[in-house]
Amino acid sequence: MLAKAGEENAGLVAIGDGLACAFKIESHNHPSAIEPYQGAATGVGGINRDIFTMGARPIAQLNSLRFGSIDSDRTKWLMKGVVKGIGDYGNAFGVPTVGGEVFFDECYNVNILVNAMSVGIVETGKTVSAISEGVGNPVFIVGSATGKDGIHGATFASGDLHDDSHEDLPAVQVGDPFQEKLLLEATLEVIATGGVVGMQDMGAAGIICSTSEMSAKGKHGMVIYLDKVPTRQKNMEGWEILLSESQERMLVVAKKGFEEQVQAVFDKWDLNCTQIGEVTAGDRLHFMMNGEKIADVPANELVLGGGAPVYTREYKEPAYVQQIKKYNASSVPVPSDMVEVAKFLASHPNIASKRWIYNQYDSMVGTINMSTNRPADAAVVAVRGSAKGLAMTVDCNARYVNADPFTGCAIAVAEAARNISCTGGVPSAFTNCLNFGNPYNPEVYWQFVNAIKGMGAACIRFETPVTGGNVSFYNQSVINGEEVPVFPTPTIGMIGILEDRKKMMTLHFKDAGHHIFLLGKSTDDIGCSEYLYSYHKVKYSTAPVFDLEEEFAVQKLIRELIAMNLVSSAHDVSDGGLFISLLESAMAGKKGFAISTDEDYRKDAFLFGESQGRIVVSVSEDQLDAFTEMVADSGLEFMNLGETTEEAITVDDENFGLVSDFRMVYENAIASKMNA
Repeated sequence: MLAKAGEENAGLVAIGDGLACAFKIESHNHPSAIEPYQGAATGVGGINRDIFTMGARPIAQLNSLRFGSIDSDRTKWLMKGVVKGIGDYGNAFGVPTVGGEVFFDECYNVNILVNAMSVGIVETGKTVSAISEGVGNPVFIVGSATGKDGIHGATFASGDLHDDSHEDLPAVQVGDPFQEKLLLEATLEVIATGGVVGMQDMGAAGIICSTSEMSAKGKHGMVIYLDKVPTRQKNMEGWEILLSESQERMLVVAKKGFEEQVQAVFDKWDLNCTQIGEVTAGDRLHFMMNGEKIADVPANELVLGGGAPVYTREYKEPAYVQQIKKYNASSVPVPSDMVEVAKFLASHPNIASKRWIYNQYDSMVGTINMSTNRPADAAVVAVRGSAKGLAMTVDCNARYVNADPFTGCAIAVAEAARNISCTGGVPSAFTNCLNFGNPYNPEVYWQFVNAIKGMGAACIRFETPVTGGNVSFYNQSVINGEEVPVFPTPTIGMIGILEDRKKMMTLHFKDAGHHIFLLGKSTDDIGCSEYLYSYHKVKYSTAPVFDLEEEFAVQKLIRELIAMNLVSSAHDVSDGGLFISLLESAMAGKKGFAISTDEDYRKDAFLFGESQGRIVVSVSEDQLDAFTEMVADSGLEFMNLGETTEEAITVDDENFGLVSDFRMVYENAIASKMNA
């Protein structure tokens, strides 16, 4: 780590070859729930500014989305707006969207979640801090003019959503990706002049937030002349200028004597660049408007609470946990028709292809995305000027976290790491976006406390530090006068390093006749699976079986197998269980598979259960002996499932149909819902 968590606008980690990776994930939930297009678009713009404000060039974007029932007209409207907002902004800005996840559940019917992640590259030692220091140094506002958009936006994000929330929505922030592209290039160019002391983007609460955070960090003050701020609207009040959340704006503290160089760069890119103040001694912020001092406050109090008390809040186990404790898998009947279950899951929105969504994103701009036409568990982008690849993913199964916050959040970290390991990468570090309900609700706070503990246990075991992130509370709806929180959703955004990107492992079956193995331990577990929740309609069950030590060992093994070229494909077992993992590898490679189940386990659990720490690999005849020897020596459980075929899918000699039939259902399920 090159910056402490929360110290800068984004996390920063060394990746070798004199390079560092800046990355972060943030939420834009409430604005997107009311005005989905601009809410999502400005979320993308804001997270990218966090990256290039540090001097890093954004190279990839990801997102994590949660919607309500896809059969709802409102969900369809929200989804169309959010996806178009992400696509329009990211595509025009010129940074590829390389990965993401989408999950549907009725708990998100009103309060959707829109989490955006950006990843950038910078030369080590060439970053800029979000700091203000040096008495007399000039303070500039650069980028777009300031309007009345987004005033009280931070307040709006910290309240419940209800039937009349649209009336509380502040003037909507309007994104301009073309302006942001200019701002990106101008920012990187002005940093290269050597004349920048510190820089920060203007997000929530606008000027008041940027000035106070930079000043508190540098232990200096500022005097700001608000009447010098370029505005889009006439007669704006001082407090409106202070709180405006207009997009594509930055605060720059320059070195005294560099005013002309800074101005020249922004003039070149046809962007506003206006000196609005200067750094002062002490710790106070003085805001002037037309010769009158309208505010005089200490920066530290605004940022760190100024000695406000730290509360130890009450928390208690939610009432619904008692229903989970009553869950008994033996009361769930084993279906007689496994083909029906397989087709049901392949067409379920939580499992089916998200092609309708990602086809609206530009994944190829910049020509560094290695996984567009070579599907893998994690996205991989090339690091220019190096042999390395950077693997990245976003993960969280909120249903697991709702059932058991400690285990569910640890699984989210482990699955993100597993996705990176299955590409051949070494998990490096992660950021998070913690989406929860009202923290004053003791049951919600119980979820939060235990999720943090689970995340901590997993990140220590995987040696993947948390570099920063975002906490989004008050994600709930008021229904019939009662607060209904969303599932606790601690989204994990992880990066990993492939020392040699040419060794990137993909998930698709390569040829017929390859052996299929399952690494990791099978169980009779169907808890919290999509199969149990959606097919059997069992809403309360225990989180999937998870062993952190076994998970770590399996991931270490798959990385070693990939490094030694002893597997032809690798794909983790997650949502939908073993059958869906096999199906995804088969569809991507246009091959089938013939496997046998193990009579020691319930057939539905073997095929559709979601116990963790398992990976499906295919192995060619040439690789077989060395593969078998290495896996046997590891002491880990593994199983020979069967082999790949030309196109047929069979389980225990039962014909499940052709892979092309499944692909038709899988790829069109969401599109058919959205176009209905």
